[in-house]
Amino acid sequence: MKDEKGLYYYPFPHNKRIRTYVRQAEGTIWFRLWNSDVPEVWVEHGWVPYGAIKQASAMFKSNDFDPNQAYDIVLAQALLKEGG
Repeated sequence: MKDEKGLYYYPFPHNKRIRTYVRQAEGTIWFRLWNSDVPEVWVEHGWVPYGAIKQASAMFKSNDFDPNQAYDIVLAQALLKEGG
């Protein structure tokens, strides 16, 4: 899907209030979260390269949030190929 912010997908399909935006730049895929319930997330957190997400996800342990689901590289690649 695409809107004025760019290409996005719903990382948690049951929750349409959260979107993961994707773009390709500098030879890598970048991600950025948007949450309608917490709009400051978009303002305070910029674009994050996939390599940094992989490094952080190795250290991140939580039952409430799965970075690999929120930042799905396979889905991002397909979305960029289709819409980018």
